[in-house]
Amino acid sequence: MITTLLQSGNYDGQSALLTNLTTSEAFFLIIIIGLVGMVVQARLRSVFNKYSNVGLSNSMTGAEIAEKMLRDHNIHNVRVTQVNGVLTDHYNPATLTVNLSEAVYSSRSIAAAAVACHECGHAVQHAQGYAPLQLRSSLVPVVNFSARMAQWVILLGIIMMSVSGSAVVCWIGVGMIAMSALFSIVTLPVEYNASDRALEWLESSRTLRADEMDGAKLSLCWAARTYLVAALSAIASLLYYIALINNRRD
Repeated sequence: MITTLLQSGNYDGQSALLTNLTTSEAFFLIIIIGLVGMVVQARLRSVFNKYSNVGLSNSMTGAEIAEKMLRDHNIHNVRVTQVNGVLTDHYNPATLTVNLSEAVYSSRSIAAAAVACHECGHAVQHAQGYAPLQLRSSLVPVVNFSARMAQWVILLGIIMMSVSGSAVVCWIGVGMIAMSALFSIVTLPVEYNASDRALEWLESSRTLRADEMDGAKLSLCWAARTYLVAALSAIASLLYYIALINNRRD
């Protein structure tokens, strides 16, 4: 609907061609990133399934490893809990809980160890006041509101622009979309750092053997790439809306 409204109106042949090229390129970029995302997600599932079936020499569960990592970092106010779903693992700073999915909590596999320690990495970040995590947490309420309202604001802006010629409201909507892109960008150092902390502890504590560390590194590497693709996708979407509005004003 928004695209149709933005591209409506009278243009001369040269302006219409420029508009189509600009929006087409932006849309093509979104498609390409989406396809890359599908490949990355498929690879992540493949790697996770592979190392979910490789048992640990120490026979510890994901939950036990998570609790050990927290203790070693002198964190005693964070609980390790089990949640439903697949790859639903997350750390909740509001409730001080490391929430592990069923496939991680009770599993004694390399993948479970990697994921559990990654989530504990966020708990360590929180305990140590890691700045990017604090920034991301502060952005959550703003991003949640922006995600719900951005397209409606842009639609209202398009209508107002058609009547008054002012694009101010449109750019407010774009600013709201930009908040989601910013959130995705800020998420990158948070996730990569959590993985680095996890791998560093797994190696220094000798929780995993050298051959098991290879599987843990690969699992976390592909998991991190999903966040990179998400950030690129958010940026591409932002550029798309900027191009559409600019072309509508021409």
